[in-house]
Amino acid sequence: MNIKISSHGHYIPKKIETAEEVSKKINKSPDWIISRTGVKNRRISNIDVDKMGALAAKDALKNTSNPDLIINASGVPKQTIPDTSVFIQKELGLSGVPSFSVHSTCLSFLTAFHTASSLIESKQYKKILIVSSDRGSIGRNFNEPESASLLGDAAAAVILEPSINSQVMSYKMETWSEGAEFTQVKGGGTYRHPDNPKTIDNDHYFTMSGPNVYKMARKKVYFMIQKTLKANNLTINDIDFVIPHQASNTAIQAYSKFGGFPDDKVMNIIADYGNCVSASIPLALSIAIKERKIKRGNIVLLIGTGAGLSVASSIIKF
Repeated sequence: MNIKISSHGHYIPKKIETAEEVSKKINKSPDWIISRTGVKNRRISNIDVDKMGALAAKDALKNTSNPDLIINASGVPKQTIPDTSVFIQKELGLSGVPSFSVHSTCLSFLTAFHTASSLIESKQYKKILIVSSDRGSIGRNFNEPESASLLGDAAAAVILEPSINSQVMSYKMETWSEGAEFTQVKGGGTYRHPDNPKTIDNDHYFTMSGPNVYKMARKKVYFMIQKTLKANNLTINDIDFVIPHQASNTAIQAYSKFGGFPDDKVMNIIADYGNCVSASIPLALSIAIKERKIKRGNIVLLIGTGAGLSVASSIIKF
């Protein structure tokens, strides 16, 4: 598909919460947090996801014309109804622009990217804004030290348009439902409704079995990389840069340790920003472009995992 990322942007909250500050909330040492997660600092937002997303979108739109479609690709909504994309559009001061959400937890950006690319390829739209915005910090369960020390807040956005030189070379996603209970927020839907006598406060907080996720995901990601490269007649050496979901430092290092990619070809911002849920991949992408780690013509692998358990990847010619 002849699609290009014509613009990008991100919003990073000003407030920094250090490992030392988090350590007091989870009764663990800063060294324990850093050794387990790799997160030294994370950002804490004092504004909600729609405002965060709109700030990232404004950074991406800059002074260009308005998009003809807005896709919200965030992990957790502002509220159940209406859709968060509506609130993002409102914050942008727009009206009449079709808007909807694509939701696949930490992989929401990748699935939205594929959806938007397909819509542009079909000539339904010419300029699509994708926004990922998450306040992971607000859903932390401090009784779960490892997951609580991982999460942070951020938003990122990209503009997709038709192209001659850039392209989406591939997209692949696989889901294994045996991992459905490894990563959860049980509340907020019909399962643990407020009127359900079984519902407890902890149902509304993030919970994760880190060891189970890593054990399952590492093998699935490895095979995803092999299959994706083979299907596109590529080798590891053909990939100029890798943008992985910032799940944890261990997970990111696995792309080098087990995947075979050189360390300097793998984007790693986990120490400064933590796991920003759906915003992790587009934030890492936006920063990489801004720092010129990715240049026009580069072959880039976008890849990550999401609750479910799902793995998805996309190879793009930037």
